[in-house]
Amino acid sequence: SNLRRNKTHSIGVIVPRIDIHFHSHVISGIEETAYRLGYNVTIFQSRDSLEREIAVTEILQAKRVEGVIACLGLETTDSKHFARFNEIKIPLVFYDRVSKDVESSKVIIDDFDAAFKATEHLINAGCKNIAHIAGNRNTDIFKARVKGYKAALLKHDLEANENLIQYTSELSYEEGANCAKKLLTANPIPDGVFCANDNTAISAIQVFKKANIRIPEDIAVAGFSNYPISSIMEPTLTTIDDRAFEMGQTAAKLLIRQIEDKDQNIASETIVIKTDLIVRDSTRRNSKG
Repeated sequence: SNLRRNKTHSIGVIVPRIDIHFHSHVISGIEETAYRLGYNVTIFQSRDSLEREIAVTEILQAKRVEGVIACLGLETTDSKHFARFNEIKIPLVFYDRVSKDVESSKVIIDDFDAAFKATEHLINAGCKNIAHIAGNRNTDIFKARVKGYKAALLKHDLEANENLIQYTSELSYEEGANCAKKLLTANPIPDGVFCANDNTAISAIQVFKKANIRIPEDIAVAGFSNYPISSIMEPTLTTIDDRAFEMGQTAAKLLIRQIEDKDQNIASETIVIKTDLIVRDSTRRNSKG
């Protein structure tokens, strides 16, 4: 059985949604590295459903893949269904949305630091009343982005107004538009908005433009993830490059190293991928730099 299993050279990947740019880029990074190192990759999609995620883990255990790379779905608060991989000695690496309960290696970014950078950039551009379109309030990475946003405001003696934090379920384009419409009813209207992804930033900009609000002169907007559209929309979008492709490459290298370590002596490790702030026209206020 072990001989047969060791020859499968097969890796299972569980992603929440393939149609999200971030995850498709992670998959590209995984596939490129795995192919180069002689491994086949099978992709499964949980669609952010806990029930579906549990079913996929059971399929992968039955298939006896040699290793698993996974990102938790938004519905997942208890990840004990992943613990079985440890029991049957199948190496497991989480990326981005990771488990705190299951012993495993992890590849993440510093979401707090990235959000801090984006918010501080808005402050340095002259914004004093900054809103945040946030992700799911139960998800650790989005909690960290809210904390980074608040910490940047605190550092610069600006108030973190809870009424200016708009939470979403899944950071969809439609949710971003609805949040932007609500922010336009605030008194005063924000002069800066940090969005937890580019989808919501793009829809917010479109709502503001329809309301004859100038970007960035009236409201400066920053996003998160560096979707391809962010460099070609009007105005181009300031955003955080979360290096999704490199995250996928790193997760695949880490997993394959664990698969091939015959002594099983690698302790689980956490690798933090560096992020960059890409400054574009949506926050460039000529008078304030």
